[in-house]
Amino acid sequence: MAQLIGSGWSMPEGIAGYESRVFCSARESMSNEELIRRFESDAVPEGSFHHADHVRLAFAYLCHYPVLDALQRFASALKSFAAARGKTQLYNETITCAYFFLIRERMIRLEMASCEAANWEEFACQNSDLLQWKDGILGCYYREATLKSDLARNVFVLPDKCFERR
Repeated sequence: MAQLIGSGWSMPEGIAGYESRVFCSARESMSNEELIRRFESDAVPEGSFHHADHVRLAFAYLCHYPVLDALQRFASALKSFAAARGKTQLYNETITCAYFFLIRERMIRLEMASCEAANWEEFACQNSDLLQWKDGILGCYYREATLKSDLARNVFVLPDKCFERR
């Protein structure tokens, strides 16, 4: 396992496109509850919360709340995080929801619907495509222009890649 520097959670070796980043200061394995608590209390250093951290945090919310409650809490926490840093323009409703529901679907497929059954390291190993930001999975579903649009930043937009001419 490669330890995410200072994060308290491990990333399996060899996951393509994953870069180690700082999320939290604890060195021991961090529980989902602690991860959520630290994020919601804004205990995340400036510039240290990246794509794979978003995926890990969404996984934690999905382990502990019913899906729609988890989405509301996750989105609200992300908006607060961005606002506290004066970067509200970085929040994208479409990207947030699309990744969130892809994570949920993958958890169900792996029979990780309950907190007791969920295992982050196993999930990350089996879903490395979700951890890649550059050339990530949303490119299979969305046009780049759609994801960059103001509409997509403000409301969830359904996937539109299926409408492209082949």
